[in-house]
Amino acid sequence: MENLFSFDIVFFGGKGGVGKSTSSSAFALAAAKKRKKTLLVSTDPAHNLSDLFDEEIGDKKRKLTDCLWGLEISPENESRRYINQVKDNLKGLVKSHMAEEVNRQIDMAAVSPGSEEAALFDRLVEIVLDEKENFDLIVFDTAPTGHTVRLLSLPELMEAWIEGMLQRRQSINENYSQWLNDGEPVDDPIYRVLMNRKDKFSAARKVLMDNKRTAYIYVLVPEKLPIAETKRAVKLLEKTELRVNALVVNKCMPVHAGDSEFIQKRRNQEKRYLTQIEEMFSSREKLYLPLLAEDISSREALETIMSCFLE
Repeated sequence: MENLFSFDIVFFGGKGGVGKSTSSSAFALAAAKKRKKTLLVSTDPAHNLSDLFDEEIGDKKRKLTDCLWGLEISPENESRRYINQVKDNLKGLVKSHMAEEVNRQIDMAAVSPGSEEAALFDRLVEIVLDEKENFDLIVFDTAPTGHTVRLLSLPELMEAWIEGMLQRRQSINENYSQWLNDGEPVDDPIYRVLMNRKDKFSAARKVLMDNKRTAYIYVLVPEKLPIAETKRAVKLLEKTELRVNALVVNKCMPVHAGDSEFIQKRRNQEKRYLTQIEEMFSSREKLYLPLLAEDISSREALETIMSCFLE
């Protein structure tokens, strides 16, 4: 896992409940221990970072150690901020008697499916582009698999959508110039806004698709459903040209767990699943984390897992 510390951005994904927050936090803590200035960002609506570090983090960067900062993005707050930004962009671009209706339509769009994901992606792009100069490493603790796959496939989709909007807008401007402006180019603020967003998404996509700068780690446990979901997610990401670099296999039965009949049955089952993981993901690096006797609910317990990333 040592080579993962050389990346600029590392995403942690996986099925709900497999330990993404614990793994990403331990990895970020390990990076900070190596004196890398690190930003740990949670995009999961069910934030766990505050609980793990035993202090309130919220949606503003908060210093957690000498080299580690934390940030919890609220999809609801981001959606609200995103909608207000859209309204601000349209000020002065629509006639006053139409402004109220336009704002009503925007408010309706705000509660449509996918609006929070679009707003969350906008903030993610902002962090990727603006914070990369301030930190050596940015670690993302993402929401469960399906959400993550959709989020990471958005750059290409959004860029293609805006490209279509630009082409239509350019066609309108050309017709307008020919009909009413003697062929002279028209200054179109909406076109400028769209072009700026296209450039921003293109820049973010370039970073996210660069396998020398961005790494993707999937967390799973040695059980049937998480293995099957990880297999699907890896294939889906590969279709969007994103390669999963490594797997974190969490909650593996420790050697000192005992030898009761129950424990032995669990060991035999786990052994089959671990073999399956080795065969199914043979080309990917893997880190095996032990199942601990108690929940990881403090920084001290988190440091136990952190040491696994430093070995």
